[in-house]
Amino acid sequence: MAKKTIRDVEWAGKRALVRVDFNVPQDDSGAITDDTRIRAALPTIRYLIEHGAGVVLMSHLGRPKGKVNPKYSMRPVVERLFELLPEASEVKKTEAITGPAAEAAAGSVGPGQVLMLENTRFDPREEKNDPEMAAELAKLGDVFVNDAFGAAHRANASTEGVAHHLMGVAGLLLEKELAFIGGALEDPARPFVTIIGGAKISDKIGVIDNLLGKVNALLIGGGMANTFLLAMGKNMGDSLIEPESVEVARGLIAKAEAAGARLILPVDAVIADAFSASANTKTVSVDAVPAGWRILDIGPETAKIYAAEVRGAKTVIWNGPMGVFEMEPFAKGTFAVATAMADASALGAITIIGGGDSVAAIEQAGLADKMSHVSTGGGASLELLEGKVLPGVAALADK
Repeated sequence: MAKKTIRDVEWAGKRALVRVDFNVPQDDSGAITDDTRIRAALPTIRYLIEHGAGVVLMSHLGRPKGKVNPKYSMRPVVERLFELLPEASEVKKTEAITGPAAEAAAGSVGPGQVLMLENTRFDPREEKNDPEMAAELAKLGDVFVNDAFGAAHRANASTEGVAHHLMGVAGLLLEKELAFIGGALEDPARPFVTIIGGAKISDKIGVIDNLLGKVNALLIGGGMANTFLLAMGKNMGDSLIEPESVEVARGLIAKAEAAGARLILPVDAVIADAFSASANTKTVSVDAVPAGWRILDIGPETAKIYAAEVRGAKTVIWNGPMGVFEMEPFAKGTFAVATAMADASALGAITIIGGGDSVAAIEQAGLADKMSHVSTGGGASLELLEGKVLPGVAALADK
């Protein structure tokens, strides 16, 4: 990684202004239902405390649309952080984000202490990457640390703008994300296999296009496979398709052939007569989808083929489910891939879950700890897979 990290800074007596991604799911009472993202930032916070820094944290939470909304306050996050971080001599919160109150609160943070600013998106300037807000944030620390991989693809005042006023370095989580995903794309152990699923081909055209020049095999599942199958002349019944993407799909099939990459599509499918967990279902060849029925999962034969490809790989990246895995009758394909990923890990492969729904699936399958790396950022990992430069990374200091 060509960017400086927190290991390149002498922290004693300094204040670290750290952008974390504490955008965690909550229930109606405001209680945090999954603290994975908070835990993912702990190694960076611990490193800073151990090396004598005071720590000022900033994050967004939810979509308050530039207005103060108590529903999206960082208070529950601070309470959880206090439980998870006994090493900190104190974990404090301020209602402020910038300005005199924030500066006074940050100024009082000594070595080993942690301060959490209020939700950065309570300020309408955050998502506009307002230079004035960025300059105000920069007054709260001596060095900027970006550890928010999940927000690194957004050029906001707290992710990109602030690095124009303070030296910016990567935190340990951001470093790890870039090392795993970037490393897999730049110099993968082969065979290199990627599995791309999800509903729409249009969301992932750039990803598929970029990967076709790099992978040995690309496995397509989920709703997007239907558009590829339609492009090959198959009748998709009532399945989800994107007519406007059929030509794109044909182009990608041709590109795969030219690049010598195997683009593998489902050979059978689980179909239903309605989009419902209680619908009638059957397994058919992709050549035999009747009118009035829709594909909602890859079939057992396809699952077997995909699992074999994954188990034979040395590097595997998975982004997007194989079917509507939230409904039990259509979850088998996704879970078959999850199991194959765990098997590949056990055989020594590097296995990477590229954020989003795949993370939910791998956690539901109870296999998250069997993967080499589970990404904390769906949108950011997709942009990396697409070959894009993330603004929150580009703004950091070069080594």
